Amino acid sequence: MQDWVSANGWVGQTVVSVALVCALLAVLVRFSARLPRRELRSMWFFWVLGAMLWLVANIAAWHGEAPWWTQVLDGAAVLIGLASLQILVVLVFRLLMPAVGLGTPRIAQDLTFLALALGAGFYSLSYWGVDPSRIFTTSAVLTAVLAFAMQDTLGNVLGGVVLQLDNSLRVGDMVRVDDISGTVVDVRWRYTAIETADRETVVVPNSWLMKNRFRVLRPKGQDPLVVRRTVFFHVDVNVPPSTVMAVMNQAVADAGIATVSTHRAANSVLLDVTAGYCRYGLRYWLADPDADTPTDSKVRMHVLAALERNGIRLGAVQEQRTMVNDAQAQEAQARLEHSRRLATVQRTALFQGLTVPEQELLAQHLVHAHFVAGGVLTRQGAAAHWLYLIVQGTVSITTEKAGVATRVSELGDGEFFGEVGMLTGEPRGATVTALTDVACYRLDKQGFAQVLMARPEIAQEIAQVIEQRQSGMSAAVDRALMVQTDNRQEALLSRIKHFFGMVG
Repeated sequence: MQDWVSANGWVGQTVVSVALVCALLAVLVRFSARLPRRELRSMWFFWVLGAMLWLVANIAAWHGEAPWWTQVLDGAAVLIGLASLQILVVLVFRLLMPAVGLGTPRIAQDLTFLALALGAGFYSLSYWGVDPSRIFTTSAVLTAVLAFAMQDTLGNVLGGVVLQLDNSLRVGDMVRVDDISGTVVDVRWRYTAIETADRETVVVPNSWLMKNRFRVLRPKGQDPLVVRRTVFFHVDVNVPPSTVMAVMNQAVADAGIATVSTHRAANSVLLDVTAGYCRYGLRYWLADPDADTPTDSKVRMHVLAALERNGIRLGAVQEQRTMVNDAQAQEAQARLEHSRRLATVQRTALFQGLTVPEQELLAQHLVHAHFVAGGVLTRQGAAAHWLYLIVQGTVSITTEKAGVATRVSELGDGEFFGEVGMLTGEPRGATVTALTDVACYRLDKQGFAQVLMARPEIAQEIAQVIEQRQSGMSAAVDRALMVQTDNRQEALLSRIKHFFGMVG
């Protein structure tokens, strides 16, 4: 009975200690979302099984009916020890290390638990009088056979360990593996898990990563992470490349796309010249790697609209074919387009005083232009060449005085802007930005000159319309500036009262 008491005392204390730790862990699991409940299932299994063996051995030993109770107690101690080790590892890797800002993959936790379990096993064998080295010596052949049979599994395990030791791959890194791009979410024994922008988890064996090339995207120092993207365009070969590249670069600069980095400017290159077209690559810097394809789409939209506004056609492979022209269909299409232009001129207040022949003459000089939402139609201070007639869409008029930008008004269908610059040659007095996709016509100086030279008195009529419009615009600017001044005065008064502790 004394032997039972001495042997059971250590085991009993162990069980009680582990029970207390498990109770604490249960509380942490209940109130902490960081502790994964699935990882604790094996701990509960070891603990419950060990507690049951301990209870059975104690009952058998108390009645003195079973000589094997000491071996059962040793087994219970081993199971309870494994539960204790897993509790310790989970608390360290899932609570303590994240609390100090250290993130580790799952394989690090598993290797730590394995190392501690092997160490405890060797200690237990020595405690029971078994030399561990003799076990390895007698099972060398079996170990070699198992290693050969599990070489793929061992390769994955060692690959995951090496990737973590040399810091070549970390959880949270943006990586590209072949045609897969995503974020490393975990490194396990057998594989590395990569989550793509489509929220798909791609499993890549660690041994494959060790043998093949992959790309890791990391920020440099304190700079934000940016990724260079390239979108391709086929443009008419007859357009000078310098003109095409300037138009594409300016289109991205004026687009104001939130996911395009403003720290590095976009640039275009001529990649190839083939039958009928030139192939260009527009390279820009992406600020959000998860928004790669949506941002590519927005860049293409702005560039295509800019190319259309500048009369630059897209390229296509040229082929010699014999075709029958449908002259009647083409004539009908031309009449329809002319009627659209004439309707646009007639509903514009600036040209309502003209005769129908004069309006038709202006309609012949209109040029269609398309802008994508967020694009800049014209900037304040820029040289003026065009008068814009809005067919569909909404634009914002913004002026800047003394470094303060003020939104003056918004213009929509049937309205116009840019008349002063086109008629007087003065620089643009405001910046016009597309709030939606905008379809409009542009009229240049040469087109209007034919009407003005035929009937000079038109200039006085148009001058009156422009003067009324400019007066309204100036009043709107003054009101906006007055509101901003009042707001600044109120803000200053509030800070003064707050500084001196005045209430009200």
